[in-house]
Amino acid sequence: MAQESPKNSAAEIPVTSNGQLEDSHEHSFNRDLKRSLPVGLGLSETKITSHGFDSTKEGVVEAGPFPGSSASPKSSVISPSSAAASRLAGQGCDLIIPTGGRAQQKSGPVVLADEVKNPAMEKLELVRKWSLNTYKCTRQIISEKLGRGSRTVDLELEAQIDTLRDNKKKYENILRLAQTLSTQLFHMVHTQRQLGDAFADLSLKSLELHEEFGYNADTQKLLAKNGETLLGAINFFIASVNTLVNKTIEDTLLTVKQYESARIEYDAYRTDLEELNLGPRDANTLPKIEQSQQLFQVHKEKYDKMRNDVSIKLKFLEENKVKVLHNQLVLFHNAIAAYFAGNQKQLEQTLKQFHIKLKTPGADAPSWLEEQ
Repeated sequence: MAQESPKNSAAEIPVTSNGQLEDSHEHSFNRDLKRSLPVGLGLSETKITSHGFDSTKEGVVEAGPFPGSSASPKSSVISPSSAAASRLAGQGCDLIIPTGGRAQQKSGPVVLADEVKNPAMEKLELVRKWSLNTYKCTRQIISEKLGRGSRTVDLELEAQIDTLRDNKKKYENILRLAQTLSTQLFHMVHTQRQLGDAFADLSLKSLELHEEFGYNADTQKLLAKNGETLLGAINFFIASVNTLVNKTIEDTLLTVKQYESARIEYDAYRTDLEELNLGPRDANTLPKIEQSQQLFQVHKEKYDKMRNDVSIKLKFLEENKVKVLHNQLVLFHNAIAAYFAGNQKQLEQTLKQFHIKLKTPGADAPSWLEEQ
């Protein structure tokens, strides 16, 4: 006869005559269902009852207190059939169990997206590259000053750069002297104008010396007028030379500075590559040599590009400089010669030749009709 074990209030488990559990589909479902329950739901809160196939109810999981527990009863959840439960358990689907009136869902398989780049790490990498580049360039500069390191030299280009810097200093000296001349001439013209007004006033009040004071008054006013014309020519000369020195030449020298920085970087990475090539070649050094070769090639291309840019700018600067200085030197010479020769017509003709318009006093101020 088959032996029956005493019934437990928690579950009814059929056994065979050999004392082994009956491996029925309904019992397998109950075992799988207990495994899929959350960890927080213990036996004290769960009662599993197995019914036969002929029963109208399928497997039921009642979430509630175990007999003898003081916890309040909880609502029950009717699980699907054993076949559906097997499919759900095999696919790793979610199981929803109400707890305290609120549903909690355990997520299924999680797909990890691509790692998002961290802005802080990108900035840190940029700082690291900048620090390494600065260290190599500083080491190259110190080595060159101490006579230990080698530097790349373009003799023709370096000679042109030295000539440009020397000419810039000389042009700045000419510009400074011309500005001094303009200031002194302005004060002289202002004095001559005041002196002419004083002679004219005395010619009206002194009847005995009326003609003498009148001649001097006319002479000083004529000199003041010619001085204003010469002042306009000198100021035009100063403006043109100032543009050439402080804008055109300065822009070219800025490109030269960029070229020199590119040359230092090129020599620094060239020296680094030469040192690696002189060392041993093994599995550890080969990747470093390859990376150094790539960086060297990048800075070599940058150096070649900057050298071509400097050569082109120096060529155009020389052409522009000759054209500008030729016109300005002719203007300066003709204006000075006509002024001291007393040739007023020649002086005025020189200004018309170079399209220079004098600003009369009060010409920039609007009239009272325009202000209304």
